[in-house]
Amino acid sequence: MTKASEFTLAELVVCAAAEAWRGGGEVLATGIGPLPRIAAGLAKLTFAPEILMTDGEAWLVEEPVPLGPRGDYKPKHSGWMPYARVFDSVWCGRRHAMVTPVQVDRWGQGNIAALGDLKKPKVQLLGVRGFPGNSISHRNSMFLPSHTKRSFIEGEVDVVASVGFADKRWPEGVKKLPVDIGIVVTNLCVMDFNGPDHAARVVSLHPGVAFEEVQGETGFPLTRAETVATTPAPTEEQLAIIRRLDPTGIRAGVIKGNPPGVRQAA
Repeated sequence: MTKASEFTLAELVVCAAAEAWRGGGEVLATGIGPLPRIAAGLAKLTFAPEILMTDGEAWLVEEPVPLGPRGDYKPKHSGWMPYARVFDSVWCGRRHAMVTPVQVDRWGQGNIAALGDLKKPKVQLLGVRGFPGNSISHRNSMFLPSHTKRSFIEGEVDVVASVGFADKRWPEGVKKLPVDIGIVVTNLCVMDFNGPDHAARVVSLHPGVAFEEVQGETGFPLTRAETVATTPAPTEEQLAIIRRLDPTGIRAGVIKGNPPGVRQAA
């Protein structure tokens, strides 16, 4: 068994996020950001060898490409995957991405575009990019490194960049397309939107975190899964793979302070 002192919260999150791809079949796995990318690689090298991954350029790889400087490492290409084939996978639903919005609301809508009024934003971000089409074409999970009311907001996200379960955002007379949101992993817990009427639901709590704390840091009501588990600690095998996929320790800078995976008592 792994001891609390042997893994960080980032490593716990990577293992929790990897579960997004369990049982999903042969899909293109895209992890956006360091921890989701490591998580997709961890899934492929353990319980989901069937998922497809790219080198981030134009090739498929069976061995996930490590983060950071490559040095003498050369990706082991297994197939041709130019943008045209990526988009073919997107439009036919054969992709599962873990995205990193800055805001999420009670309807599962995500924002990566801007904070404040879009016409005169307080903070300009990426723009909506491919979020609208991706959110109605294939499954998307989410990762947010800081679970607060600024990220899980009380009202609607400032810019609806990805489609959720809000009926009002569908134009009148337009057929509502299915929305498939997987898991939502944060520095406090794992959630989904599988509660009553797609309500946000806490599935597991990271070690040392209480449900009441998660609710206190969320701007909308949460429900609980029938059994709320404790997020499992990484195994030695998982930690070894994570270190291989992130040899320079980029993961340590994602969650503020890089705290231990098991919260220490105050």
